[in-house]
Amino acid sequence: MTLDSLRIRSFRAHKHTEVEFAPKVNVLVGANGVGKTNTLEAIHYLCLTKSFVASNDTYAVRQEAPYFELEGTFTGVRSRPMTVKLVYVPHEGKQVFVNDAPLDRLADIVGQLPVVVFSPEDHALTAEGPNERRRFLNNILSQAHPAYMNTLMKYRRARKQRNELLRQYRKKPAPPPEALLAPWTQKLVQLGSQVVARRQTFLHTFTDYLQDAYMRIEAVAEQPTIEYDTFTDLSTDAPGDAESIAEAFRKRLHEKQDHEYKRGTTLVGPQRDELIFRLDDLEVRRYASQGQHRTFAMALKLAQYFYLSDTLERPPLLLLDDAFGKLDTERTDVFMQLLQSDAIGQSFITATRAGPFTSTVPFETAAHQLLRVDTDGGAACVQVKSAESSAMPST
Repeated sequence: MTLDSLRIRSFRAHKHTEVEFAPKVNVLVGANGVGKTNTLEAIHYLCLTKSFVASNDTYAVRQEAPYFELEGTFTGVRSRPMTVKLVYVPHEGKQVFVNDAPLDRLADIVGQLPVVVFSPEDHALTAEGPNERRRFLNNILSQAHPAYMNTLMKYRRARKQRNELLRQYRKKPAPPPEALLAPWTQKLVQLGSQVVARRQTFLHTFTDYLQDAYMRIEAVAEQPTIEYDTFTDLSTDAPGDAESIAEAFRKRLHEKQDHEYKRGTTLVGPQRDELIFRLDDLEVRRYASQGQHRTFAMALKLAQYFYLSDTLERPPLLLLDDAFGKLDTERTDVFMQLLQSDAIGQSFITATRAGPFTSTVPFETAAHQLLRVDTDGGAACVQVKSAESSAMPST
């Protein structure tokens, strides 16, 4: 799958930008703040209907503009080119159009245009709290298995309703009547068990992808593993079925019911799951060096790429936002060779200098492209650099 062209209108630094991309490596070079990341963010919006930078769509609208509009033409998804347009109007929401036909649900586009992002924020994936790791897990599974995303959304709605009921009775002398609480508890258990079962099955497979990815970018013979910490004792070595997980779910809810009544919220479920990353016996979050954190996070994203590629039978788009700034020259060269190989499809890289790439990427060929991002009249401007000028480092 490739993104052939992109049109951006009234989106962050971009007033009106149109750009065509090469089928392999696309490097966007420019100073900080000129709109490089915004270009990658626009691509991410088209693939997943949301940003990888911020959660509030309103801030993505260019100042004094009434809305933003993004449009991309993709090949390799269907038998003919697929044009996707996303329009966001503040206070009205987002709408996605595929070949001019509106989608009934934004979620219907998820998984059709797989995408993987490397960014400086990946450090949070290994170093911060469990929310980041659950988000990573949900991102992969939602793109690879639409049924998972539907189940997860239904689970969240059931939990929200159950929490609302628990809150209503939190300060009352008696807990919620069983006739009111039981239906929501039943939905919670049914849907939550399916979520956990899918996560267990996925992690049982994904560990192999992680170990392969780690070996590609790290010469040190450390063994990366993932431990899944959830409310059931069933391990990823022997993933359980949804019914056995549901039985454990009901048991834990019964054990926690008095605490739930006092706190007015659901205390058991996949919303509390944790992924524990290890290198050999070392827990990465607590004991790894900065270099180990960086390498482990890159291996996770690379493993995500190969898993989605195999599962969906088409290569995702790979977005690398300032991903090489803290890598040494040797590892940068290894990664750039990988991006040019048949193992990786189309990639988009942002950087402040062209120098680290001009020695390893043949920009004079049609497969790769060097683009200059600058400002023109206060708005971002993306221009193709010639093969001759790309030989000179840019600052």
